[in-house]
Amino acid sequence: MKILISKTAKKSLDGYPKPIRENIAEAIYCLPKGDVKKMSGKANFHRLRVGKYRVLYEIEGDLIKVAKIDSRGDIYK
Repeated sequence: MKILISKTAKKSLDGYPKPIRENIAEAIYCLPKGDVKKMSGKANFHRLRVGKYRVLYEIEGDLIKVAKIDSRGDIYK
């Protein structure tokens, strides 16, 4: 599977300290494995839990598009 990271997600990821950034990046490149759940109400959207951070992504065939990365309390707003 190919993984695309949006500019918004990349900018969010770059703002985190290096150890957190590495953990999130490692979890993204292991998709679709990990603590993953399908989002209710949004077709093809899933969330990946990495500690207190969440990664929202969409699956389109053989492509995974990472839309947003944020902390648990702010991601769903």
